[in-house]
Amino acid sequence: MSPRNPLRRALFRVAVTVSAAAASFGFTVATGDVVTVSTAAQLQSALANAVPGRTIQLAAGTYRGSFGTTKAGTADRPITLSGPADAVLVNDGPSGDAPDCPVPTAGWDPGYGLWLFGAPYWHLTGFTVRDSKKGIVVDASPHTVIDGVTVDHVDEEAIHFRRSSADSVLENSSISYTGLVQPGYGEGVYLGSANSNWGCHGNSGGADRGDRIQVLHNHIGPFVAAEAIDVKEGTFAGVIRGNTFDGRGISGENSADSWIDVKGIGYTIEDNTGTFAAPGTFANGYENHNPSTTPSFGNGCGNVWRGNKSDLGGVGAYAIKISSVSKCAANPNVVYASNTVTNARSGLTNIPVTP
Repeated sequence: MSPRNPLRRALFRVAVTVSAAAASFGFTVATGDVVTVSTAAQLQSALANAVPGRTIQLAAGTYRGSFGTTKAGTADRPITLSGPADAVLVNDGPSGDAPDCPVPTAGWDPGYGLWLFGAPYWHLTGFTVRDSKKGIVVDASPHTVIDGVTVDHVDEEAIHFRRSSADSVLENSSISYTGLVQPGYGEGVYLGSANSNWGCHGNSGGADRGDRIQVLHNHIGPFVAAEAIDVKEGTFAGVIRGNTFDGRGISGENSADSWIDVKGIGYTIEDNTGTFAAPGTFANGYENHNPSTTPSFGNGCGNVWRGNKSDLGGVGAYAIKISSVSKCAANPNVVYASNTVTNARSGLTNIPVTP
């Protein structure tokens, strides 16, 4: 073992003391590639100046303002924004003149709690977003990982993967009290965009291709006013696994009357647990639909339900309601017998069950 260097130890103690003192006065402290922030202005600066491999560490407290970034990480050096649950991002917007389509624009605040735009390879962990128009919006930012965040008390949707933010993950997170101002747009998780919005968000051959997004082990509800997860047309091959859905408070507005509405193609939906109890409007646990789009896709087809547990509270008709068999004849939806249901008015599903 090499002898210890007393000068080196002394310099280390001085560095730690200086860093601790700076943090106590609310300064931004950079240690290697870690930047610690404790004010809204510091967070805005850190987001604007983020570089691959950097971690932005939030101190506990409330951060009130407009927070977004257009800085990209890389596959081997993602950018991390991390904080404890009592580090809370709040946006009192929107304000200013909005552009025709939502893109970062000088003088305009969209009111999003956190906005990634053209910023792939970010990891968002641990902190809370609330009291904003929308919670976390991920635009044209594939390979985003959101892990262990809390989003609650927002005017519209909680987390939106938009503009082909493919290959992203949402896991171990908690969402409640959405749609406080617009219940029909209060989804817990929104994957892709409706065909009617592809003029703005269709950046992959005219479509919003939020493909292969995984939604894993989250708790969504109660008082999520629209669907817990809305899977939009033109998205492919996602995984929705191990989540808990509490349907209390679903509004029924804008056809919101199920835990999940699946218009995407080739999704695996498995090992989720859903419950419903008053208040709220509830038709079925899981629904699928087959909207026509330009460009054309086999929307609402090829999805698989396996191992889901559903308690419909004596209100819902089917645990899994398939809207059309004929439209998916070439790529049918499959409901396995491993799915279970209690307190349903009509039963497990309206199509033959696969053993």
